[in-house]
Amino acid sequence: MSDRLFSVSEVNALIPKLEQLVARMQRRGAELRQAVREAMKTRGSDEDEAIPVGELLRLRPDVEPAAQEMEAVLREIEEIGGEFKGLDLGLVDFRGEVEGEIVLLCWQYGETEVGFYHPIDEGFGSRRPLPRTRPRLLQ
Repeated sequence: MSDRLFSVSEVNALIPKLEQLVARMQRRGAELRQAVREAMKTRGSDEDEAIPVGELLRLRPDVEPAAQEMEAVLREIEEIGGEFKGLDLGLVDFRGEVEGEIVLLCWQYGETEVGFYHPIDEGFGSRRPLPRTRPRLLQ
């Protein structure tokens, strides 16, 4: 993850791009999950057992483009300063600052704007709403 601190408006400006990237990642992830299930049946393995990527590609070489695309999308998210945190929920975090504390601005696929953050050493379960700024009154 980048050491750069993002403002909420900077992350919000990235959301259209993030929507496309995470949608691609989720489509390819679904393909790979299906391939893993099929490879596990071929191996006669328990579904809870992990299958190494190399073995998956040996059993199902047709899924290599999906794996490569997922890696490319992950690199693209990292290049714009985000950290991909989860395929199922489509989570991407960006370093930011809230009330003087360095935090992770937490965006989830489907959200139209960043509305949450969490401490750097905590995760999605610790998401808190961003504080709303009050308009300053002119005197």
